[in-house]
Amino acid sequence: MKPNTSFTALLLTSVFLLFFSEEIAFAQKRNLPERGFVPIFDGKTLKGWEGDTTYWQAKDGVLTGEVTPKTILKQNTFLIWKGGGPGDFELKVQYRISAKGNSGVNYRSVRVDSLPYALKGYQADLDGKDKYNLGYPRHTGQNYEERGRQFLAVRGQKTVIETGKAPILIDSLGSKAQLLKSINYDGWNELHIVAKGNNLKHYINGTLMSEVTDNDTVNRKMKGLIGVQVHVGPPMKIEFKDFMLKQLN
Repeated sequence: MKPNTSFTALLLTSVFLLFFSEEIAFAQKRNLPERGFVPIFDGKTLKGWEGDTTYWQAKDGVLTGEVTPKTILKQNTFLIWKGGGPGDFELKVQYRISAKGNSGVNYRSVRVDSLPYALKGYQADLDGKDKYNLGYPRHTGQNYEERGRQFLAVRGQKTVIETGKAPILIDSLGSKAQLLKSINYDGWNELHIVAKGNNLKHYINGTLMSEVTDNDTVNRKMKGLIGVQVHVGPPMKIEFKDFMLKQLN
C-alpha cells in the first residue's frame, strides 16, 4: 500500500508546532531576555556599578536603594552603571517603591564633578503613593531633567522643546485616572525607556506615560550615563530587578 505522504507531512508539521509552542512557553516561564536585551545587573553584587554602599545593596536578584532614619541624605545620590554612555537604546527594569519613596532612573546623563555620585540629565521619575500624601504616585512616568531644565513632560504629556524655551504641549496621552490604572501602587511595575535620536518615551507596564521631542540643541544630550537614584527626604526604599538594556546604535 502506498504511504500517504500528505498525512505524514501534516503529522510532522503538527508535532513540530506543538514542540515549538512548548519551547516558547518554557522560555517565557524562565523569564529569558527578549531579543537584543542584555542584563546590566547580575542580581548578586554591585559589580559594574558605582555608588555609596551606605545606600545600595544587591541581594537575591534585587538591587535595593534605601534611606534609613540613621542615613538621611543631604543631597540626591545615584548608583551609576559603569558600562558606558548609551545613545539610542531601550531599557526595561522592574521596580517597587515604598509609599514615601522618591526615585528615578537617569539616562543620557553626566556627572556633577562637585558632588559625589551625582548626575545631571534626563530622568524617568518614580515616586510612592504617599510621597505627596495624595494616595497615588504624583510623578511616576514623567520626564524630569535632574539638575537641569526640570519638568520636560509630566505624566500624560507629549511635548516638544525648542532651544531656550519651555516645553510645548502638543498632545495628551490620556487622563490622570486612565494612566494611574496602569500603575501598581504597592507592588512591582515595569519601567520601559525608549531613547531614539531626540525622542524620549517612558512606559509603565506597557502604557506610554510621557514623550519628549527635544530640539534644544544647547541643553539636550544624545548619549550619557545611566544611574538609579535615592532622593533627599524621609526614609524610603526603592527596589529594582531584571535590569535589561538593548542598544540601538
